[in-house]
Amino acid sequence: MATGSGQDSPTINDVARRADVSVATVSRALRGLPNVAPSTRARVVEAAATLEYVIDPTASRLAGGRSHTVGLVVPMLGQWFHSQIFTGVEGVVGAAGYDVLPFTMSGPGGVARFIDSPPFRKRVDGLVVADAPLGNEQFEVVMAAGVTTVTLGVLVDGVAGLAVDNTAAARLAVGHLTGLGHTRIALIGGVDDDPFRFSVPVDRFRGYQEALKAAELTYDPELAVPGNFSLDGGAEAMHRLLALSDPPTAVFACSDEMAIGAMQVARDAGVRVPEEMSIIGIDDHDVSEYVGLTTIRQDVVGQGERAATLLLEQLGPDAPAPTHEIHPIRLVVRRTTGAPAPHTGKRG
Repeated sequence: MATGSGQDSPTINDVARRADVSVATVSRALRGLPNVAPSTRARVVEAAATLEYVIDPTASRLAGGRSHTVGLVVPMLGQWFHSQIFTGVEGVVGAAGYDVLPFTMSGPGGVARFIDSPPFRKRVDGLVVADAPLGNEQFEVVMAAGVTTVTLGVLVDGVAGLAVDNTAAARLAVGHLTGLGHTRIALIGGVDDDPFRFSVPVDRFRGYQEALKAAELTYDPELAVPGNFSLDGGAEAMHRLLALSDPPTAVFACSDEMAIGAMQVARDAGVRVPEEMSIIGIDDHDVSEYVGLTTIRQDVVGQGERAATLLLEQLGPDAPAPTHEIHPIRLVVRRTTGAPAPHTGKRG
């Protein structure tokens, strides 16, 4: 039987390729889990039947003394990005017979509490630590707990992990705007006083500044406003930008959620997008295609899948040496960016 991969037995990756979906979607579809469209589930089932693939969780479980549970550590639950990471991790490890136990660092003293009394100790076989706001000494405490760990979003010496180059992503976004001819470009970023000290908004701000410099544009501090990585935050940021005596002709939002919130406020104010203001985000959120948002795509579910795969490799009997990977990004041009209008200037 030909599986398309040259292996004797078909794998979940073969089914994903044949059905043209992610590994996480195959896993969820074949296990009857929700959030899979009926047409997609049917396509996955057909591909699995054609390849004669059947999930066999017990065949993938590691031998004795295991909890068959992996932990997913995220700063907070409820955000779209981290729910997508969970989907990717759960899809891969679920197909291998593992459950996923989420841990967060939210709330006052959350990071210190996580480090002082590690909640994962003796409960999981491995950890995927996503966007953890931990310093080197704090990571050493986690590693000292003896739990195999993979990082996502932050790369740590001696620990397998993957990340997106957020500085490069921001340069690509702002470079798209400068290439269209915009010279007054705003940034909607993170929180002014971030309790988690996330590196993502810092890196994206750096990329924004680098792109301005490359276009020989001067950075204007009044054009950089916080957006709290939320719809409401993006909306509030746009209100601030429109109140300026000389509003921007283009906006780079450090997440699609902020971009969508900002876009709605602009349109409600009678500002035509993109004729009078271009808007670009980062992520390629599920909604972005439907609202026509130009964005920098990062495959968030795919990052979760890859992190889970790295963790399973590290848990295996022949664990490879830890490596670092940079996940790809790409510009997706839709309907919210265009050249500035000839009359762009101060709005009355």
